Amino acid sequence: MSEQPDYRPETLAVRAGQERSPFGEHSEALYLTSSFVFENAAQAARRFSGEEEGNVYARFSNPTVTFFEERLAALEGAEDCVATASGMAAIMALCLAHLKQGDHIVASNSLFGATVQLFSNILSRTGIATTFVAQTDPAAWAAAIRPETRLFFLETPSNPLTEIADIARLADIAHAQGILLAVDNCFCTPILQKPLELGADLVIHSATKYLDGQGRVLGGAVCGPRKLTEDVFKYLRTAGPTLSAFNAWVLLKGLETLKIRLEAQAASSARLAAWLEAHPRVARVFYPGLASHPQHELACRQQRSGGAIVSFEVKGGRAEAWTVVDHCRLLSITANLGDAKTTITHPASTTHGRISPEARAAAGINEGLLRVAVGLEAVEDLQADLERGLALIGA
Repeated sequence: MSEQPDYRPETLAVRAGQERSPFGEHSEALYLTSSFVFENAAQAARRFSGEEEGNVYARFSNPTVTFFEERLAALEGAEDCVATASGMAAIMALCLAHLKQGDHIVASNSLFGATVQLFSNILSRTGIATTFVAQTDPAAWAAAIRPETRLFFLETPSNPLTEIADIARLADIAHAQGILLAVDNCFCTPILQKPLELGADLVIHSATKYLDGQGRVLGGAVCGPRKLTEDVFKYLRTAGPTLSAFNAWVLLKGLETLKIRLEAQAASSARLAAWLEAHPRVARVFYPGLASHPQHELACRQQRSGGAIVSFEVKGGRAEAWTVVDHCRLLSITANLGDAKTTITHPASTTHGRISPEARAAAGINEGLLRVAVGLEAVEDLQADLERGLALIGA
């Protein structure tokens, strides 16, 4: 596939990263093995030293995992990809591969709750400090830079308020100071957004979400130039936050339908967002595809669509939001997203429940906020399910 750089995303999603065994299988092979056999002692030595390419031990090399890495790299337009056991493992691998004690991160204050915990409570113990700034204020990012700053980290759109960061502008600010820019591309995937083309140095994925697409397995990835991913691989080889072969195989199958799934989900999300915005019991809707979204114009330039996450504030607080959740019969009450099944969650008490109230307030997450990750059901059925609880607010 590397000899056909002009293939379109839907073709790459089906064909990239495939190498048939002597058996000639059409579907990618699943290699369930912990280790690999060598022809002789000399070959084993060459493999372990890296003098000869080939598989050694499944903690850091497996053909099925390699297929997934090559396919995702092709979709992102990246030279290389390192797969990990989860999206959080990918972030941790990136940080420990490129940062050391005394280094500093500038990060968005709109990050996923677990990422905030990682930066604030775990990396801080290693002497790596983080300053959180407003996602949409490039001046704040520039002002937060210290002599020891080594990384800008953000997710765009953000979770759950879908704030859009100007990737190209932040890349210019970072690169002027020799700082790396890493972008979590979980919400858009390479189908809707290409951070590397906009100037990002590295792209992070929670493959658990849209790349799988059916809520089956965990996975993560770091994509970028090999000069930056090779240290991530060295960390993975030693520390072992490894993507399993089975999960890689499932993710390969998920990538095959990524484009058609995400485009259908985004189309449904636009309709649902418009319906919610007109609802008398909804105070505000957060969806980049709406003209009312603060970064709508930027989203139109940076993304191919508004994506498939719709967040909204009900009129009231936690009690009213929980009323909507508790009366859902179709939507799945779970914090996962990117599934073919639509999910709903109350971020303040779930995904962002472990961060401080002050941090939630700074991120704009209040008690009336709900996040809907739109799946593949009929929009009319989703509306009817939400209406069941919305109708009771203020009644």
